[in-house]
Amino acid sequence: MGSLQLPISLDPIDSKKFIFCGNPSQFPDQFPILFATSYIRSRACLPTSLIRLKHIKVSPFETESPNGPDSNHVEDNTVSPLDNESVRGELSVKSVKGRVEKKGSRRDLGLRRGFRRNLNKPEWEDLFVYNNELDVNYSSVDPDLSLKNCNAILKRLERSSDSNALRFFEWMRCNGKLEGNLTAYRLILRVLGRREDWDAAEMIIREVSLDSGCQLNFQVFNAVIYSCSKKGLVELGTKWFRRMLEQSVQPNVATFGMLLGLYQKGRNVEEAEFAFSKMRGFGIVCQSAYSSMITIYTRMGLYEKAEEVIRFLRADKVVLNLENWLVILNAYSQQGKLERAEEVLVSMLEAGFSPNIVAYNTLITGYGKTSNMETAEQAFQRIHHVGLEPDETTYRSMIEGWGRADNYGKAEWYYGELCRLGFKPNSSNLYTLINLQAKYGDAEGAIRTLDDMLEMGCQHSSILSTLLQTYERAGRIEKVPLILNRSFYQHVLFDQTSCSIVAMAYVKHGLVDDAINILGNKRWKDPVFEDNLYHLLICSCKELGHLDNAVKIFAQMPVLEDKLNLHIMCTMIDIYSVMGQFTEAEKLYLKLKSSGIALDMIAFSIVVRMYVKAGSLKEACTVLETMDRQKDIVPDIYLLRDMLRIYQKCGMQDKLADLYYRILKSGVTWDQEMYNCVINCCAHALPVDELSRIFDEMILHGFSPNTITFNVMLDVYGKAKLFKKVRKLFWMAKMQGLVDEISYNTIIAAYGQNKDLKNMSSTVQEMQFEGFSVSLAAYNSMLDAYGKEGQMENFRNVLKRMKASSCASDHYTYNIMINIYGEKGWIDEVAAVLKEIKENGLGPDLCSYNTLIKAYGIAGMTEDAVGLIKEMRGNGIEPDKITYDNLINALRRNDMFLEAVKWSLWMKQMGL
Repeated sequence: MGSLQLPISLDPIDSKKFIFCGNPSQFPDQFPILFATSYIRSRACLPTSLIRLKHIKVSPFETESPNGPDSNHVEDNTVSPLDNESVRGELSVKSVKGRVEKKGSRRDLGLRRGFRRNLNKPEWEDLFVYNNELDVNYSSVDPDLSLKNCNAILKRLERSSDSNALRFFEWMRCNGKLEGNLTAYRLILRVLGRREDWDAAEMIIREVSLDSGCQLNFQVFNAVIYSCSKKGLVELGTKWFRRMLEQSVQPNVATFGMLLGLYQKGRNVEEAEFAFSKMRGFGIVCQSAYSSMITIYTRMGLYEKAEEVIRFLRADKVVLNLENWLVILNAYSQQGKLERAEEVLVSMLEAGFSPNIVAYNTLITGYGKTSNMETAEQAFQRIHHVGLEPDETTYRSMIEGWGRADNYGKAEWYYGELCRLGFKPNSSNLYTLINLQAKYGDAEGAIRTLDDMLEMGCQHSSILSTLLQTYERAGRIEKVPLILNRSFYQHVLFDQTSCSIVAMAYVKHGLVDDAINILGNKRWKDPVFEDNLYHLLICSCKELGHLDNAVKIFAQMPVLEDKLNLHIMCTMIDIYSVMGQFTEAEKLYLKLKSSGIALDMIAFSIVVRMYVKAGSLKEACTVLETMDRQKDIVPDIYLLRDMLRIYQKCGMQDKLADLYYRILKSGVTWDQEMYNCVINCCAHALPVDELSRIFDEMILHGFSPNTITFNVMLDVYGKAKLFKKVRKLFWMAKMQGLVDEISYNTIIAAYGQNKDLKNMSSTVQEMQFEGFSVSLAAYNSMLDAYGKEGQMENFRNVLKRMKASSCASDHYTYNIMINIYGEKGWIDEVAAVLKEIKENGLGPDLCSYNTLIKAYGIAGMTEDAVGLIKEMRGNGIEPDKITYDNLINALRRNDMFLEAVKWSLWMKQMGL
């Protein structure tokens, strides 16, 4: 902070002097930097050389301020006594009042007197010209002018014009005035520091090091370090410091004061520790450096290290100044060691320092952080007892402390006192107050606080965000409409940003009617922004699961039939789909379709999923056909997976194969889900070799098949009679723990269909051994296999095992039995099965009737077979092609060719 700056001088005799005086060896304040020069020593060069950029004008105060590095902040909290502007002047080690001088002031007068000791008045006047800024009249400058006079001219130019100073410096170089002239080099480094021309500064320092008449010292490096410090250039400041050490140049007090101040601003702990250790190693004592280190550690919560630096102060026998006392007190206060802080205050007073308001403010802040407000009150009363008056920071700290202690009454009282005394609250005070007012339901107080925020210049949108967040945390968001209606409502209606903030907050907390009310009364007009806002509100409702609110907002939107918003319509289609209101969703799609708006890929995806959820796969396929005709649509991986699943459910094997090869050509990157989806959906649409290649590629890329994928591949390999691959795949699935009941059922069915009854039986035993119960599907596979092989004993044994395990038969079981008995002409057994079906309440299905007709044909019961057609229709089952084929074959089998021809003609008429 500005009040805690240690004035820095580069004069090795007295480090406490102000740095601006007539002596050219003194060091200036910071400036922008530029330097361009040729590294030439020649009297032949011209004085108007080599200035690349235009002059940068600098205010007199900036160029002549005696302050050193930036201040040491003792506090880094929201309410810090040491951040208070009002106390900075009080804590200044030396005041700069009266030291800011303008052109023609005492500073200039001293220079002129210096000239007059060497030049007479006419010569003095002839040396300079004034063209908006001070410059040298080169026609009047004698090349044999003394070195002292040259330096005096350069010094005056350095204070008034960077570009003219650089030009005169070139003139001095050309006329041999730089050899052994360390003063000139230091002066020009000031200019380069202001211009931030570090390359040129590097060249100057290198030139000084090569000049046998000059010796690098701390003043040369301090020139550039000072500029870095004032501008906050941490890396560059560190670079010049390390360069200084490399050149074996010992820093002085000013060097470390500037560096530690720089690191304090940049919070660079590592470099600060390095510089601090070097300072102590050189035996240099810089009071501000100790303060900076304590402040850095305190701000970063490294309290143990801060206390270690405090111990260094004692060990190094540093005579503490006011700044040192204050940062020590703050270090203890910040970590809650208030007893130690009180001891520091006592010691400070015993050391002869007067009571200081900053010290008491620091204590109050510390007590406030620990919610020890009784002691904070005592500290507040002590301020009067020691002859001081509480200042703005005092009241701010008391407000924060009572706010942290959750005492609204006390916080409000101190806030009133703050305003009564003409002080201004800070943003933290207002934030504390509005939080308490929200918590305790003081709507009137909240309105007053909002007005105070406006008076402080806070933006409406920022105030609204704070208000909404505060009441949201307090769980009183329903109170916000009342507060806004009384103070901010008109602003909300006229400002679209504020309107959107409020509407979003209302929707988030279910206050949809209030949000709709604001949107209905708004006074701003921006159709694009309004559409986006409505879309955002609807999406917010969707994410929160408030689907009815989304519908309500959509219903209140302005109706613009000629300007439908594709994004809003698609979002609503998705919401209606989730709600199961497929009719409403389809209406929106048809409205979009008739409007002529071209759907994008996302829109098609939403519509397709809507039809899939509704079970309307035919309409979903129609939408996909429409999308295919729109050539600019490139499906993403998610839509491609949806398309695969739809075509699979619809049994569209040709579409599946075409889509698969389109996916290969599209170059889309496959993920694990894509591999699983393609294998599962295209199992019956692609050759076995292609499926096997996809599966192997999936494994090669490190993706893991899921259980369904394993089972699909087991079925594919089993039907292709690739039992070696079946066994290898089953082992792989077993190793990954992905084998389930369906895996065993699939292998049992494959062995049964291949008439490998031995492996079928052993797989059933393994299934039981692994803890799985023999499933109905496994029993059906065994019945079908044994029956077709004529092993009726094993067939009956399977039926007995089913009954023993209480495994109920299904239509597939009964149909297998009817088929096997019918093939053998065992019509009584067929009748028994049919009776059992009816007793179990199942009733024959289409497959049962087809099998019965076949069985009756084999048994010569043609009339019964024909009667089944009538029975089927009576039971609401429409005969299919297989039904009629079985009937015609039954009639032919029994030499009823005329009847067979009649039924054949009937099939043709039916289009079968």
